[in-house]
Amino acid sequence: MQGFAGFLTYRLVRMLIALWSVVTVVFVVMRLSGDPVPLLLPPDAPIAEMERLRSEMGLDRPIYVQYGVFIGQVIKGDFGRSIHFRASAMSVVWERVPATLELAFASFLCAIVVAIPAGILSAIRRGSTYDTIVMGVALVGQAAPTFYIGIMLILTCSLWLGLFPTSGRGDWRHLVLPAVTLGAFAMASIARITRSAVLEILRADFIRTARAKGLPEFWTIAKHTMRNAAIPIITIVGLQLGNLLGGAVVTETIFSWPGIGRLAIQSIYSRDYPIVQSCVFMTAAMFVVLNFLVDVAYGILDPRIRR
Repeated sequence: MQGFAGFLTYRLVRMLIALWSVVTVVFVVMRLSGDPVPLLLPPDAPIAEMERLRSEMGLDRPIYVQYGVFIGQVIKGDFGRSIHFRASAMSVVWERVPATLELAFASFLCAIVVAIPAGILSAIRRGSTYDTIVMGVALVGQAAPTFYIGIMLILTCSLWLGLFPTSGRGDWRHLVLPAVTLGAFAMASIARITRSAVLEILRADFIRTARAKGLPEFWTIAKHTMRNAAIPIITIVGLQLGNLLGGAVVTETIFSWPGIGRLAIQSIYSRDYPIVQSCVFMTAAMFVVLNFLVDVAYGILDPRIRR
């Protein structure tokens, strides 16, 4: 237990350092993007008024003082006030989080339900027609751009067949096309990694021994193979879930899904810097926390990693 506590502490410290690095990068990028004061005032505002607002926002202070104030605000969850929405930037982002989580977890569920069984069967039936078809589809899923998949699904399933709505968020029918579009790459990646991991374990000596003892094939695959192949599968599953949470910008834009990604794109166009930095921090925080949970799963599955 003591070794596992040290393992968790080390991973937690790494997670906090990663979050601090993200906050620092956000601060530097926002300062390099220019002076936000002209965006908050009319074009004909006098210089004195601009200087007054700049002083109120603390932009006339030395950069290290601004950084210290910024870190203190981040700790309190304060990323400033939105220029467009005239409200707390983080509160605006939090309103969009449920939509992003709904889309990401629906895509993730589609990916693991389809990809893991498909990868296992491809490994068991290596070289068969089934294996060739599954790996061919997976290759297309990894190679095709997200926007192309989304547009093709809208064209065929919405416009031609009329099965699903083209955009917006509502009932489960609105979720199907965005979830499939977003989960296509994750589905293909998980299937390929699962196949490779299972194939590697199936060649091991202890699997041949288990088969020689007459153990049923299902029990050999379920107990001996999958437990030993779990580490690379969990790795790709965790990474893909993080990508789904943070990489939904294109999908949300195509399907007008009211999530963090679409909000970030709209805020970049309108130069709403507080919203942009809140979106970046929220997305990075979710990704870092997921990586921490994946590391914890490593330690539970394989005690050797704890050392």
